[in-house]
Amino acid sequence: MITSEQRDKLRGWFAGRLPDDLFESLVEVTVDREEITVVGRIPEPRLGDGASEAEKEAAVEARVQEFRERTREDRIAVAREAEHRFRKKVSWGVECGTARALFTHVAAPVMTRLRQPERQVLDTLVAAGVARSRSDALAWCVRLVQRHTDDWLAELRESLEHVQRVRAQGPDAEPGDTITDDE
Repeated sequence: MITSEQRDKLRGWFAGRLPDDLFESLVEVTVDREEITVVGRIPEPRLGDGASEAEKEAAVEARVQEFRERTREDRIAVAREAEHRFRKKVSWGVECGTARALFTHVAAPVMTRLRQPERQVLDTLVAAGVARSRSDALAWCVRLVQRHTDDWLAELRESLEHVQRVRAQGPDAEPGDTITDDE
């Protein structure tokens, strides 16, 4: 977990390092233990007033694919530098209109031990066709919790940042100790 100041510095580094013409705007930079995800806004395709929803959807999909191919070299160069500096993989995504697309991003394995009642929840989701496997069912549950508890999770993250700051001021802290980009 990183502090909001570290997150701001990371976002600032990407804002300063990205080529000016890569995105219309930098939407978000998120980070966890394994990965940094950079999402920017790209221009929507211009279509006539009478364009159908299917035409709009196909145009946005094509725009995203064109962006991905055209900017590959630039994104790889920035990612290599960031991966060396921050010791995390860098993933990319775009927003185009109301669509959001993430490019090759990390799917980190997570191991857990579940008792029978929890396994039954996962098995029910698999049996109902909501998920293909227990792993998919667990990911589905995490997304559901995330969607319905964003405010609570944000408050919890803020509390954790406060705990980190207090710990850093403890009796073992050296004068001038700060958290670096590598943490």
